[in-house]
Amino acid sequence: MNTPSLSCSPIYKQHVRLFLREHVPLIVYSYILMFLLLLVFWFDGYDHVLTALYAIFLGTFFLMMYLTYRYVSHRSFYLRLSQPLETMHEFMSEYNHAPLPEALETLLEAQYRRYQEQIKNWERQHQGHITFMNQWVHQMKTPLSVIELITQKEDDERFESISEETDKLRKGLEMALYISRLDTFEQDFSVDRVQLLPIVNKVVHDNKGFFIRNYVYPDVKIEATLTVETDAKWLVFMLDQLLTNAIKYSAGTREKVTISAYAQGEAVVLAVQDRGVGIPSADLPRVFRSFFTGDNGREFKESTGMGLYLVKEVADKLNHAVEIQSEEGRGTIVRVIFPYASRRP
Repeated sequence: MNTPSLSCSPIYKQHVRLFLREHVPLIVYSYILMFLLLLVFWFDGYDHVLTALYAIFLGTFFLMMYLTYRYVSHRSFYLRLSQPLETMHEFMSEYNHAPLPEALETLLEAQYRRYQEQIKNWERQHQGHITFMNQWVHQMKTPLSVIELITQKEDDERFESISEETDKLRKGLEMALYISRLDTFEQDFSVDRVQLLPIVNKVVHDNKGFFIRNYVYPDVKIEATLTVETDAKWLVFMLDQLLTNAIKYSAGTREKVTISAYAQGEAVVLAVQDRGVGIPSADLPRVFRSFFTGDNGREFKESTGMGLYLVKEVADKLNHAVEIQSEEGRGTIVRVIFPYASRRP
């Protein structure tokens, strides 16, 4: 396939149009000036038409000479203005030393340095906030653990309520910690081949009290040999968010929450299915937006609208897919799809 020449490329046409648009006022001014000069001579009695035409020809010739010089000396400048940059250092890399490009280069470099300093200051402040958040979450876990130990040793309905609220606090702290880690996700994940069943059993066990209090029961249907490529820690977080939603929105139904997994071609699909209130069809396209709670959020006041958003964010970063299917009044299925997974022999 032949590569199109520069003279036929869209970038070439664009930079020529830019050059002409800039110099249209000069061309118009030059011809008006020549016309006025000839008009003055005409009123003074000078009526040699051929000489006047020759003067116009010379004026046009020297104007074209100037425009040609201007174009050649600023051609790289107009070319660069007509195409996007990947880095700031590309802007003046091939310019001739013309005054306008040099002045623009100086201005842009000064502005670039200023913005870089502002970005670095913002990054330092942001990193400081993340560090503070992480430290605060870890500090709060200690008193929570103490409260949990105290409530576990007492057989009292009041302590059961305290234990329930403690679980909510712990989940909230975990969510805050993982949200703060999303910005540095690339530094905080490791993809390995992991077995699904032990991870699912762990998350189910961690939510045992939540299942019991809401009269909902887990039903795990996963083969012990089924494996996927993912980050185990982030998968635990994703599955915890999905189970929390499934339990919360099917509370009191005495139905099962089914956690299943199966191979689908080269992929493995992990599905969490509840039989609760379901999601209205009008809300389904927006459930992965941050802080979106929809109609169910008005009924379930503890909804934050962050669970499915975080699941989708983490799944995208791990190159997993997330699908949701729901019918109001009949329940919801959320599927996490692991591409190119396989069974352990």
